Amino acid sequence: MFSAGEASGDQHAANMFLELQKLCPGICGIGMGAHKMRQAGIDIRFDSSGIGVIGLIEVLKHYRQIRSALQLMKQVIVQEKPDLLVCVDYKEFNLKLAQFAKRQGIKVLFYVSPQVWAWRPGRVLTYGKAIDMMAVIFPFETAYYQAKNVPVRYVGHPSVDKVQPLHSKADDMRDFGLNPAQPVVGILPGSRSNEIKRLLPVMIQAAETLKQRHPDLQFVLPQADSVTDGELLSHIQNSTVPIRIVKQQVYDVIQCCDAIMTTSGTATLEIALLGIPMVIAYRLAALSYVLGRQLVKIPFIGLPNIIAGQLIVKELIQHDLSADSLAAEMENLLFDQAYRMRSQTNLQQVKIKLGVGGGSKNMANLAWEMLTAAT
Repeated sequence: MFSAGEASGDQHAANMFLELQKLCPGICGIGMGAHKMRQAGIDIRFDSSGIGVIGLIEVLKHYRQIRSALQLMKQVIVQEKPDLLVCVDYKEFNLKLAQFAKRQGIKVLFYVSPQVWAWRPGRVLTYGKAIDMMAVIFPFETAYYQAKNVPVRYVGHPSVDKVQPLHSKADDMRDFGLNPAQPVVGILPGSRSNEIKRLLPVMIQAAETLKQRHPDLQFVLPQADSVTDGELLSHIQNSTVPIRIVKQQVYDVIQCCDAIMTTSGTATLEIALLGIPMVIAYRLAALSYVLGRQLVKIPFIGLPNIIAGQLIVKELIQHDLSADSLAAEMENLLFDQAYRMRSQTNLQQVKIKLGVGGGSKNMANLAWEMLTAAT
């Protein structure tokens, strides 16, 4: 049984299950997820497309739907008694589900650790009581669990394997209708509805500013599976800048870009792995941001910066985020060659630190160990 509440978790669970099927072709997968998990052959009992939100206010707005999902998943555990529950990210929800499953005598594998190195390190013990194994995706995370004698395994970051364009850059440029002689700007406004609402308008304004100053710029936006056409078009249809929208080919789109404005999250790591200079933009509800500032103990929110241990990608957060600040940083990345080369060199170091990959296969092997171990 899988429990994934966000687009990235949906992809991770799908990739893991595909690898697990190679080890046991007759294995059955059920749970909560979305499009990618369904494609992989998992029987979706609750579609999580509408509950992938971040921030206290955002969660409160969706509380009833999230609570219904949790109740349904608990019922599935009681009725079907899965041999293993794999909780993928979606921390607070999955902690409650893991605690319930543990009381029912179900083995629990948690995939993608809560960021205990950023805030609330005491959660290590809380999660330790609710799980049988924590699978972490960054090598430095194991020490936090080992210090408290919580079973932990470093499995590698799943993005290292999956961030592979399907076609050559030349073919993609042609297929997307992009001119290889003109710079390409990527717009990645996120995979959640609240991110689209808060970030896409300011990104479009920045694109309009850039287009006025540099008329030969081209703009492209890879549409996340969890984002509807209507959510994008409601913002883009009134834009004075032509923005090409591409579905289901995010890595091919990224490799075509000369620079990207992106929301915080897994996308920043994927962009880093492909070596494309970027600026990170993020904005939360005001109260969520204030509370977050009190809780988070690290100076960065962007994964490339966290992994590097220093600011290598500009972060424009909350009040620092504006169309002008976005446009100014994009100009630096596009036209200041020394600045651009320094960014590319730093991103290469992030790729090296992430290691060789194998995350989905390692997760499948770990799950198979737990499924076949004596109870």
